[in-house]
Amino acid sequence: MTSGPEARRAERETEVPVPRGATADGAPPLTGELPPRPSGARGSLALGLVRAVRPRQWVKNVLVLAAPLAAGRLFEQDVARAALLALVLFCAVSAGIYLVNDVVDVEEDRRHPKKRFRPIAAGIVPRPLALVLAVVLFTGALVLGSLFARPALGWVLGIYVVIQLGYCLWLKHQPVIDLAIVASGFLLRTVAGGVAAGIALSQWFLLVAAFGSLFMVAGKRYSELVVLGEAAATRKSLREYSASYLRFVWSMSAGVTVTVYSLWAFEIGRTQEGIPWSTISIAPFVLGLLRHAVDLDRGAAGAPEEVVLNDKVLLFIGTVWVATVGLGVFL
Repeated sequence: MTSGPEARRAERETEVPVPRGATADGAPPLTGELPPRPSGARGSLALGLVRAVRPRQWVKNVLVLAAPLAAGRLFEQDVARAALLALVLFCAVSAGIYLVNDVVDVEEDRRHPKKRFRPIAAGIVPRPLALVLAVVLFTGALVLGSLFARPALGWVLGIYVVIQLGYCLWLKHQPVIDLAIVASGFLLRTVAGGVAAGIALSQWFLLVAAFGSLFMVAGKRYSELVVLGEAAATRKSLREYSASYLRFVWSMSAGVTVTVYSLWAFEIGRTQEGIPWSTISIAPFVLGLLRHAVDLDRGAAGAPEEVVLNDKVLLFIGTVWVATVGLGVFL
């Protein structure tokens, strides 16, 4: 065994060089640089706060109306009032979760090609202010939900907040569990509409919501993996997944979703006379999943709400599906 200056020189020559600013394992630096602050109103604190609560993603909260619609009672005055209140309160608590999530993920977001421009990651919105606003949103929504709606809605909102905070702080780094928790957020939205209006939820309805949510979440993860490529290693939530595994999850969940939706449609159809609109709705439902799968497969569905709003064909198919479901439950 050699020792002394010659041995140390040999060790230095065999070391793998580490890029400047990177960690010892070659990963990107833990702290990314702040992007240039946008000029004008876009770089202001007020607009930054609006962007930080992600109003575009509030489209997901429309799921609150799913249970009253499926029950054919959405246009009853009391049911509509309760459902709209649940919708507003879910917008509040989900906005608070987005704020907490962006505060926790600020360093990772600064290494992401797109998320680095989020107001908190970009330094436009101070982290303490974001946390204070999140607490205000949580408190206000839970108090209003308990006072002006059925107590069950307050419980659903509280469960949503607790689960999602657990996700933000730790559970997002647990493989499979993170998929289930994000999917549970969609499921709790559908449950909230039912409990707010006092509507009993069908077992098939709940299964469609659960596995449909898992389909969306696994597809989103897959798209992120495809888009980021090797840079996906900088996102802890993606390190444990392979593209083939995520494809398996969203394929399996799509199959289950179609099966249980068909069972629900057949169950509703047995009580209908004339044209079986509920059964007919299976066709646009399946077409919608297949169309969305195209976006998933090419990695273009990182944000489901953007796909729904920007894909005109998918939007048309969704409109036809809603129309056939509406005709089935209201006629």
